[in-house]
Amino acid sequence: MKSTRPVPVAQAAGDHRLTPRTTPRILPLGAVAGAAALGLVLAACGSSSTSGTAGGSSPAPKAGATLTVADVAPFSGPDAALGPTYLATCYGATSVIDAHGGVLGHKLTCKSVDTRGEPADAVPAVNQMFASTPNLALVIGCTSDEAASVVPVINARKMAMFCMTGQSEFDHVHFPYFYRLVPPDLAESYAMTVIAQRLGYKRVALAFGNDIGSQTFVQPAIAALKKAGMTVTTSQTLDLKATTFRTEAAAIIQSHPQAIMTEALGTADPTLFAEIKQLNHGKTIPIIATSAAISPPFYKAAAAAVGASTFASSFHADNLVTETSGPAYGPFKSALLSQQGKVPGTAGNFTTYLSAPGGVHLYDAINLAALAMLMSKSTSPTVYGPDIIKIGDGVPGATVCYGFAQCAAALKAGKSIRYEGPGGPTSFDSYHDSTGIFQVDTYSPSGQVNVAGNITAAQLRAVQP
Repeated sequence: MKSTRPVPVAQAAGDHRLTPRTTPRILPLGAVAGAAALGLVLAACGSSSTSGTAGGSSPAPKAGATLTVADVAPFSGPDAALGPTYLATCYGATSVIDAHGGVLGHKLTCKSVDTRGEPADAVPAVNQMFASTPNLALVIGCTSDEAASVVPVINARKMAMFCMTGQSEFDHVHFPYFYRLVPPDLAESYAMTVIAQRLGYKRVALAFGNDIGSQTFVQPAIAALKKAGMTVTTSQTLDLKATTFRTEAAAIIQSHPQAIMTEALGTADPTLFAEIKQLNHGKTIPIIATSAAISPPFYKAAAAAVGASTFASSFHADNLVTETSGPAYGPFKSALLSQQGKVPGTAGNFTTYLSAPGGVHLYDAINLAALAMLMSKSTSPTVYGPDIIKIGDGVPGATVCYGFAQCAAALKAGKSIRYEGPGGPTSFDSYHDSTGIFQVDTYSPSGQVNVAGNITAAQLRAVQP
């Protein structure tokens, strides 16, 4: 998770309806997960250890001690935009929680843990996090770049985590402390295929980064495009450390696609777009991207590469349906925008974070965890973890509430609650997954994110191999 119109999509912007974050289980493709990554996940399940944190069997934090929410994600390397996106969410959510009394007498703070987007760097970074972070209460982030290597480590420490990974092994391997509010990557591949269908494309090129998170899209995209009766004209792998992609750009142009499906973060995609324009006599090729392209740094770089109006007129991305108005959206918008200029590493149009996957779903995640702490009267994930699902999915007769302050007041009054945040109501399965339907996002020339319609579960199933 790591997201002007030749053919109009089904719904106009602003006309979409919020639906629960749940879809029929989409069976993973064996080629997606990767035997090596899955083996790493399974091998680490049996390990265990404790540390000086709020989780596991460690001592409870002292009265008034500050609890830490750790953002485990890339802050450097090609995917460096992901960490600050999640950090903006953390700053926003915790500022509201602290302003309304905190959690059981504790304030919350946010900590960056840079994985560099590399499994080899992520594991020692996570181990150092546990060694150096007293009163650690929650982990957010853990992207597809490093999740297969760090989730077993975090789980063994009995620490609750909300990860932004789409890797399909997490669809069917149970980690008690793992929670996810985003879909598997193969579902995004199906969503991009549906977008191509709607726009009337028959010939599509693929251009994905050589990182773990991006490569998981490739085989599902090839299979879905074939099921939909479309032709893959070429599939190019982009080295995220490279500074030029003229060879890949030439191959794409020579294959004569009507559109390019892509995820290549950092400078890779913008560089590719610029070189395609240069080699294609000043003409660009329409782009269909993943939800990772919905971020201020991506838009800023892509617009600079080919021109803001040109890029905006030829760009579509899938993204999860989120609220753009209503009782949950207002507090979320206020909380997030209050952090503009305060979050290290953020740049560009800050309002884009309102639509970025991390900006919405990790906000809900932090609120779910904080409310679960209140409900369980504990900051230990071994105690509060089960209440995350109770609060998210609700129980019969539960009071629906839309933000931390409202929900905390209801809990204090002795009520059972169902939290519904800007990402919509949850519906967790036995693997702690709660994923929703997709919307189609576009950009305006100023970088504003617009919603151009929804993609239904039936449409996803229609292109599922």
